[in-house]
Amino acid sequence: MASTHSEAPEPPRISTLGVDGMLVSFGSTLSEAANRAALSFRAAVEAEGLMGVEETATSLTSAYLRLDLDHADHGSLRAKIETLLGSRDWYAAPLPQGRKLWRVPAVFGTDLAPQLQEAAKLAGLTPDAAITALCAAPLRVQTIGFAPGQPYLGELPPEWDIPRQTGLTARVPEGAVAVAIRQMVLFSVATPTGWRHVGQTALRLFNPDKPDPFILRPGDEVQFQPVTREEFENIRIRDADGGAVSERLG
Repeated sequence: MASTHSEAPEPPRISTLGVDGMLVSFGSTLSEAANRAALSFRAAVEAEGLMGVEETATSLTSAYLRLDLDHADHGSLRAKIETLLGSRDWYAAPLPQGRKLWRVPAVFGTDLAPQLQEAAKLAGLTPDAAITALCAAPLRVQTIGFAPGQPYLGELPPEWDIPRQTGLTARVPEGAVAVAIRQMVLFSVATPTGWRHVGQTALRLFNPDKPDPFILRPGDEVQFQPVTREEFENIRIRDADGGAVSERLG
């Protein structure tokens, strides 16, 4: 995962990937502007309905286009992409419509999230100040990746530019909240990780039995709401949605 920064945006770059893919990159390292550009450009490609584009996706700073070579070739589609890229400043473009703000209860620290104190110390904060900071504002779903439905959230203030661990935690559970390099990850499955486990939710991000198995989408926002251990346990028992509520952002 690339580290974040706040330098001037790089010019967009178009690359060919394999036989039927094109990648439009808006930065070699993560920034708010590069992530905004990737999300906005992908939405515009979808809205334009470009002939020959079969599928789209975004990473932290890029938009991927899979081509239907029966209806377009690389040269003609590249020309269309270049025209669309030149139509506006993507780094300042509005974020896509239809996004949601999710408010998600989380317990921080305790034996459920044992690395809060360590992460807070690296950020130069007390544990209580760390919880306040991590819950102070909504964080954008910058991309979905690594595991089904798993969001990378950011970006946090500069003091949270803390490194990953040099080793791995053998396992964090589904719903774990972990932090590193000015980002938070909300884990959709139990997994090993090098990120520090600071919070725990009861949110189920991936449900393969539903027609739409992912709760979150790139561009959505998540704001954590601190709860006590007792409140968390009650939520886990009584609420299949982990206490999460959402509202439309536009």
